[in-house]
Amino acid sequence: MKKILLIEDNQEIRENIAEILSLANYNISEAANGKEGVELAKRELPDLIICDIMMPQLDGYGVLHLLGNNPATASIPFIFLTAKSEKEDFRKGMNLGADDYLIKPFDDLELLDAVEMRLRKNEALKAGFQKSAEGLNEFIQEAKGQDNLSQLTSDRQKLQLFKKKQPLFLEGNHPNALYFLNKGKVKTYKSNEDGREYITNLYKDGDFIGYLDLIEEKAYHESATVMEDSEIFVISKEDFFLLLHNNRLVANKFIKILSDNLAEREERLLRLAYNSVRKRVAEALIFVEKQYKNEHQGLSQVVISREDLASIVGASKETVIRTLADFKEEKLIDSQGSKITILNLDKLKRMRN
Repeated sequence: MKKILLIEDNQEIRENIAEILSLANYNISEAANGKEGVELAKRELPDLIICDIMMPQLDGYGVLHLLGNNPATASIPFIFLTAKSEKEDFRKGMNLGADDYLIKPFDDLELLDAVEMRLRKNEALKAGFQKSAEGLNEFIQEAKGQDNLSQLTSDRQKLQLFKKKQPLFLEGNHPNALYFLNKGKVKTYKSNEDGREYITNLYKDGDFIGYLDLIEEKAYHESATVMEDSEIFVISKEDFFLLLHNNRLVANKFIKILSDNLAEREERLLRLAYNSVRKRVAEALIFVEKQYKNEHQGLSQVVISREDLASIVGASKETVIRTLADFKEEKLIDSQGSKITILNLDKLKRMRN
């Protein structure tokens, strides 16, 4: 049973709305003022909040502001009740993050329709994100369904073909787009003063690329290059920020999508600083296998150049080649050119430092 918090200082209106929603099998909590409503929201974490605007002590705008700044309550759908219909009132509420308005007086059907629509859209946006062109388009369409994102149009999301070794962006340039890898492989890397590369991450189908610098509005701290012919959606900076800033639920979901690999990336960089070359080569193989796994006769195969593998390990190409030869002699791997077959993944994972 969905839980709804009703914040309304007029007892007669509050009781009438609560009765209608209760008959529709919603679990209702009631608050007679804004301060009480904020405390109830924090304590009970309802599925939806319906709140009057004009209230003593703390009005509806204050309630929305306080709940919107609390991570635990920021994504709860919020419907305003108001007797005013001036455009500036709508705009103020939408800028604060309101999801919908009900203008008094309203009938039972208007109330139930608004509640059901908000709960349905909330569930859709909380659903898992399918990392494909179809999943991206579904997410964009859900975002467009939010009233204050109506400016977003899907024909501005362009799928482009990038050739092998073609750069997406370069370190030091300023970002103007978000990249969604629909099909292919992309690497990000940093270069030192001698031009030597260190690969910071590998991206596969369904990954977003270049989002951190875009969010921070800073120059790229690394470069990105396509490793094989790839299909990539280029999402404009304007559309990205429409998604990120104009709706609390959309922002929370987008940030979750974009941050999927951050913890793993930080841990990998930490291991690079302390692990032996032998262990780092083993971990690099495991990392590439996880990103670009290809089954062949029950064994995992990866295709990567020795230069790129060395850039992940943070060692010279010659050192990596010698280590791979050792692994091959120990029957941990087999190799033919850039194709590496992992014969014993468990032993690679248990490699001693």
